[in-house]
Amino acid sequence: MKLSRTLRIVLLIVFNIAIDQISKFMVRASIDPGERIKVVGDTFLMMNVENEGAFLGMGSDMNPTLKLLFLLILPIAVLSYLLYYILSNKALDKVSVFALSCIAGGGIANIYDRIVYGSVTDFFYLDFGGVFHTGIFNVADMSVTFGMIVLFYSSFFLNKNASKA
Repeated sequence: MKLSRTLRIVLLIVFNIAIDQISKFMVRASIDPGERIKVVGDTFLMMNVENEGAFLGMGSDMNPTLKLLFLLILPIAVLSYLLYYILSNKALDKVSVFALSCIAGGGIANIYDRIVYGSVTDFFYLDFGGVFHTGIFNVADMSVTFGMIVLFYSSFFLNKNASKA
């Protein structure tokens, strides 16, 4: 049985939302706020942090009206357009559809948290000996980042190879 393009897109987005929400449920249920669990020494930590801002907590100190506008209404508008674009643009290649669906799924998952909980649960932290460390992030952030990397890669490398052929 071959799935329709629309159904494949919806399933990929729902999968991204589901794995994010399941992981956040598990973190909320098993890790106390502020607790730090060493997964791999001091390099990979898990914790339970409620992020009221955007990426890396930016905007957490904005007044409630600006938070509503920039952290809820604007992202909903952008994600709505992205969903429309993915579903309606039949000329998109499969790699771009995959990448944009990951971005949409991750974005929707974090918006869901903002609506239901008033904040986004973050829990992963990586520190490579002070040389490089991340902010605290979650599975939805990984979906968005992975989608962006795949989209970037496909834009610069896959399309150039197709045009050469």
